[in-house]
Amino acid sequence: MTDLELTIHAAKEAGKLLKANFGLEAAVDEATHHDIKLALDKESQKLIEDILLGARPGDALYGEEGIGGNQDSDRQWIVDPIDGTVNFYYGIPHFCVSIALRVAGEVVVGVIHDPIIGETWTVEKGGVPMLDGKPIKVSSRTKLAECALFVGCGKDEEALTTGLERFRKASLKARKMRMMGSAALGMAYIASGRLDGYIESRISLWDIAAGKLLVEAAGGKVVLEPAKDADAWSIVATNGQIPIEEIL
Repeated sequence: MTDLELTIHAAKEAGKLLKANFGLEAAVDEATHHDIKLALDKESQKLIEDILLGARPGDALYGEEGIGGNQDSDRQWIVDPIDGTVNFYYGIPHFCVSIALRVAGEVVVGVIHDPIIGETWTVEKGGVPMLDGKPIKVSSRTKLAECALFVGCGKDEEALTTGLERFRKASLKARKMRMMGSAALGMAYIASGRLDGYIESRISLWDIAAGKLLVEAAGGKVVLEPAKDADAWSIVATNGQIPIEEIL
């Protein structure tokens, strides 16, 4: 089984678990003002870890719910077992499983799986990005007034303040603005031409690793800058046609 095939398998198996539990009462491990952690997050990551490291026992895993495997390996799986946990908890069918493989510091495989709609985005470094086996590309829209953008607001006061101000500014120029609740799924939508841009002042690597490779392979542009927190990033992702400065 190739790395891509293994990634797809792990994402879809986790997706089955999430779909089977969607709409049921979920056990909350931790609840903060702007976030929720579910027991299912850990269960989903454990399932993914068992599949990936069972097939590649020498690899490392870095996920939202912790690390695993051989952390000295130059092959690292980057996992978000439920991107959109709050959506999942409230019964909103907009969440996904996101898995990327980074080799020697470079992301070479990305898979984003939406278990409710049943869509799966796949990409390999240097290859053609796919949605359910069909090639995709970003939109060709060049005018911000014709574009649909989404903004993430983060989970702390500074990120929320920045995100809301960016939402206000961009909403005056764009056709439509959205707050999606899943960075990975939103980036998959950009790669598919459904959305045109995404901006967030603080986001974790596991949220965007697969999406970044997907968007760039589909012809878009992603700009990452280190945030104040360890392994957190500021991100602007677009179809590569609209000027970034217009949405900041």
